[in-house]
Amino acid sequence: MKTIEIKKKLINEINSSTNKDLLEELYNYLNQENAVQETYKLNTEQNSAIREAREQIKNGDYLTNEQANLEIDEWLKK
Repeated sequence: MKTIEIKKKLINEINSSTNKDLLEELYNYLNQENAVQETYKLNTEQNSAIREAREQIKNGDYLTNEQANLEIDEWLKK
């Protein structure tokens, strides 16, 4: 489907809709998509933490979700 066809279909759906909540959500979504979003810049400490975490994963130094949940359960029992 071409862009112009999609736009026409959207316009028709919007014009025929009486669902205020849906229209507000669509409006908010379109506003967010069209807004210029700045790229989040990490600081030195954040970049360092990411590098360290990647190295830990590479070396197998991590817990599975199940292992982490078991540790949390044990911690909460104390």
